[in-house]
This record gives sequence, structure tokens and C-alpha cells, in this order.
Amino acid sequence: MDALFLKMRSEGHVRNVAVYAIVGIDLEGNKEVLGLWISDTESAKFWVTVLNELKNRDVQDILIFSVDGLTGVDSHNISTKNSTLI
Repeated sequence: MDALFLKMRSEGHVRNVAVYAIVGIDLEGNKEVLGLWISDTESAKFWVTVLNELKNRDVQDILIFSVDGLTGVDSHNISTKNSTLI
């Protein structure tokens, strides 16, 4: 889970945006993009929104969560039915 900063053309103007990406890997090693979201900046508040969306889509059994240390994104924000290593 990370944000990538890109330039995006919108209404004739180019601006910097944060593209939030979450990739899942199943037990067989298959990778699946769980979603891409676009925002003006990377923030813990938006990450919580993204994580809640995944929870509402019934994503289950998260065993390992890899994050880059963004303040506000920690084990308190990531709640699953099973234990998760962060």
C-alpha cells in the first residue's frame, strides 16, 4: 500500500496528484490490484477512507500489511477479523 505522485492533465491544466495503490497477493502468489484512487495529496485521512472501502468490499484474511510509515496509518487503522502483521 503506497501512494505514487504523478502529473495529471485536467481541464487543460497539468497538476500533481497522489495515486493510491493497493496490491494484494493471495496464498498461491498471484498478485491482484485491489484498487487505485486519486487525491491531491497523500494523507492518513484518505488512507483510512481507502481501507474502509476495502473493508466494505469484504476483503478478508490480511496476513501482512506493508506500509512506508505514514503518520496516522498504523495498526489502529487496520482492523481485520484475523491478526495482521504490520
